[in-house]
Amino acid sequence: MKAELKRTKGLLDGLYSTYNRFDRIAPDPLQFVYRYSAFEDQEIVGFLSAALAYGRVAQIQKSLTDLLARMGPSPHAFVRELRDTDLTRLRSFKHRFNTGHDLFHLFKSLRPLLREYGSLEQVFLAGYDDHQPDIVPALVNFRQRLLSGVESRHRQSGVLYLLADPQKGSPVKRLNLFLRWMVRDDDVDAGLWKQVNPAKLVVPMDVHMSRLCRMIGFHTQNQVSLDTARQVTRRFAEMCPEDPVKYDFAMSRLGIVEQCKGEACAHCPGCELQTLCSVGLSLNTDLIK
Repeated sequence: MKAELKRTKGLLDGLYSTYNRFDRIAPDPLQFVYRYSAFEDQEIVGFLSAALAYGRVAQIQKSLTDLLARMGPSPHAFVRELRDTDLTRLRSFKHRFNTGHDLFHLFKSLRPLLREYGSLEQVFLAGYDDHQPDIVPALVNFRQRLLSGVESRHRQSGVLYLLADPQKGSPVKRLNLFLRWMVRDDDVDAGLWKQVNPAKLVVPMDVHMSRLCRMIGFHTQNQVSLDTARQVTRRFAEMCPEDPVKYDFAMSRLGIVEQCKGEACAHCPGCELQTLCSVGLSLNTDLIK
């Protein structure tokens, strides 16, 4: 490994050591997965937590608390045994662009899949090929299966918003986030799915991650796209080919917890990435002057 790459990896490993701890998961929506003990419930809760992981952190937590209370003690059983009358329980639910009506029709599509395959993991594996260069082809297949039972008249933008389409160039941040939670196994990520290779994962690219990765020189695009996510993933793979998404949680803490917005702030002097990022470098230059 080249000296500069080794130095970058060392700085990222320092960031990982600081933030990648179980006691620092909150307020991340991943925290809801650990409120359940059964595998089947954990993956359903993970799927819903990732699907609704857009908007303000406080609103995400409030919406997930509300939704899971409506679903009862076993979210997996609720979806697997969904009845038409359950629309009444979900009808008044709302999270920004999505309603209980959207979720009901998505659950209605998931119901036969859970009955046939038993778990979301097995649904995913039905379209997974470890010979592919990354996880995107499997994600395309997974999304298509999840939506296969949604009637055309209910395929309004709300249902489709829950499952972004990688074939249209979307970075599919929330689907990639769900896969990170399910596939990676450390103090933060649950590692429930044992048959998917973490080396195939793609970085869940949102505004925070895109900004930070641009600041440290991993990409130059202004628009977040699937191509951007793949480019950034390849940069991380240069340092950690077996686990390129390893640093995602720790880096996202800088944006979500430390409120990094791409400009100088109170956190900059103590930031592990200061000597890598464009803002940190300008601060150092100012100090030299």
